Amino acid sequence: MSANLYRRQLERKRQQRIDAEKKAGECRSKETEKRTAAARARTAASKAKSVTTARSKLREAKRREGEAAKAGKDAARWQGRASGYSKQETDLQAKLAKAEQGEQDKAERLRQREQKKAERQRAAEDRALQSRMDHTEAIVNNAVRELRAPKVEKLRVLILGASSESGDRALRVGREQKRIRLAVESALHRELVELDVRPSATTSDLLDGITKFRPHVVHFSGHSDDDLIEFEDELDDFHQGVVVTARAFASAVKATDDPPLLVLLNSCNSAAQIDRLIDRQVTPFAIGMADEIQDGDAITYAAQFYAAMANGQSIKSAHLSAQAALELAGLSGAELPTLAHADDVDPAHTILVKPAQ
Repeated sequence: MSANLYRRQLERKRQQRIDAEKKAGECRSKETEKRTAAARARTAASKAKSVTTARSKLREAKRREGEAAKAGKDAARWQGRASGYSKQETDLQAKLAKAEQGEQDKAERLRQREQKKAERQRAAEDRALQSRMDHTEAIVNNAVRELRAPKVEKLRVLILGASSESGDRALRVGREQKRIRLAVESALHRELVELDVRPSATTSDLLDGITKFRPHVVHFSGHSDDDLIEFEDELDDFHQGVVVTARAFASAVKATDDPPLLVLLNSCNSAAQIDRLIDRQVTPFAIGMADEIQDGDAITYAAQFYAAMANGQSIKSAHLSAQAALELAGLSGAELPTLAHADDVDPAHTILVKPAQ
C-alpha cells in the first residue's frame, strides 16, 4: 500500500479519535451537570416543609442521578472508542513510516539505476568516438559486419542455468528453461531453433556447450553481479556455487572458432558486464540486467524474448517485445533488461531466425 494511502487513513483515524474524545468530554460534562442537579434536588428535599415537596425533589434527584449514570456510561464508551482509534493511529504511523522508507529505497534504487544507465551511455559515447577515430573509413562507408547468419542452419541456443543454494538465494531456473522451451515450441519457426538446455550448469557445461554445440546464442540464468558469475559444482546436495570472474566467463565464450552472435545474462546486475563482452569482441550483441531482477520478471522476459526471436523478429524487436510483456503483466522490472551492441552492427536489422526463401 502506498504512503499516500496510509497518510489518508491516518488522518481519518486521527479525526475519529479527536471526535470520540470530544464526545467523551461532552458526556463527562453532562454527567457532572446531572450529578450537581441531583445533589441540589436532595438538598431541597431535606429542607422541604411539606412531604409532597420532599417527595417531588427526591424523584427529581433520582431522575438526575439516572441521567448522570447514563452520561457516565456514554463517556466511558466514547473514551473506549478514542483509545481504540489511538491504537489504530499508532499502527498506521508505523505502517506509514515503513511505506515511506520503502518508497525512499525505491527512489534511491531508481536513481542508482539511472546513474548506471548514464554511465553506460557515456561509456558508449566514448567508445563510439574512439571507434570513429580508429575506423573512419568503415564508418564513412556504413560498413556492417558480416555476421555468421544461421539462414542455412537452425539457430542454436545454449541455455545454462545455475542455482546451487536453497533458501532466499534459490532461483527457479528450471521454470525459466521450461517457459523458454514452451515459447519456442509454440512459435512460427519453431523447427528452425535448436535448444541445448543445461540445468545445474557447471563451468564444464559452459566449455562443452561452447565447443561442441557451437551456439549462436548463449543464455545464462543464475546469480551474478557487476564482475562475477556463479556456476554450480558437481554436487548433489545444496552447496555454495563456483564463482568465476566476468573476464573468465568471456574468455570461455570466446574460446571457439564460431563465437556466438548474442550473449544473454538473465541475472542480477549483469548489465555492467555486457559492454566488456562487446569491447573484447566476444559477441556483437549482449543483454544484461541493470539491477536486481525478480525471478518472475526474469522468466517472463526470457520466454517472450525467445518467442519473438522464433517468430522471425529482429534482436531489437524481440528485446522490446519482452520488455512490453513485463509491463503488460504489471511487473516492475521492464526497465532492467539492457541491450548493447557493437558499433558496426544494427540490432533492428539483425534477424537470427529466418526461413529459407
